[in-house]
Amino acid sequence: MRDPEPCRMKHTEEQTDLKEKKHVKTGGKTRSQTESVSLLKRKDKKRFTCTQCGKSFTYKQHLNVHMRIHTGEKPFTCDQCGISFTQQGHLQRHMIIHTGEKLHECDQCGKTFLRASVLKEHLNIHTKEKPHSCSLCGKSFSHLQNLKVHQKIHTGVRDHMCFECEKTFITADQLKQHQRIHTGEKPYKCSHCDKRFSQSAHQKSHERIHTGEKPYHCMQEEFH
Repeated sequence: MRDPEPCRMKHTEEQTDLKEKKHVKTGGKTRSQTESVSLLKRKDKKRFTCTQCGKSFTYKQHLNVHMRIHTGEKPFTCDQCGISFTQQGHLQRHMIIHTGEKLHECDQCGKTFLRASVLKEHLNIHTKEKPHSCSLCGKSFSHLQNLKVHQKIHTGVRDHMCFECEKTFITADQLKQHQRIHTGEKPYKCSHCDKRFSQSAHQKSHERIHTGEKPYHCMQEEFH
């Protein structure tokens, strides 16, 4: 007759092995403990903390760059126009304005742009997409900036003021056109004569005198 003791011992060893497989150990610690330690180590890596806002960084250099937000320091200056930036990368992007380099070209019309984000907005013209909708009236726009200008109609915000007469305007372009009343500036010249105008629309209207163009038709006459 077989001794049952070895069988019981074998069964106990198998149970122990099974428990150990279910609760994997790594260097004397369970897997869950190891993951917790790893998370703490990752957090501990961000040991450079901003004394102004509490934001932490892994590298001291990143903290130094961040601190310029609080100090206002802008060590990178454009030698063309004098504008300064907090980071060298921002200065490099700015310099494209002066070099005229436009790396982003529209494959629909060939127009080029300084930035990829501006090209992306431009493409909405060709696709007819108007992804930016006014939450108040539902009107849609191809460009986000146009939506922002439109929303001022609802809010009544007119944050561009003429310092000569204190008249206010929704957009900077509207203010610029208005200020020509005070300055007498007339940047638009007729291509047929020497007459000049303060607004482009006035120039185009005047040039019809020379070209004979009559873009407006009476709807009543078309039915006679």
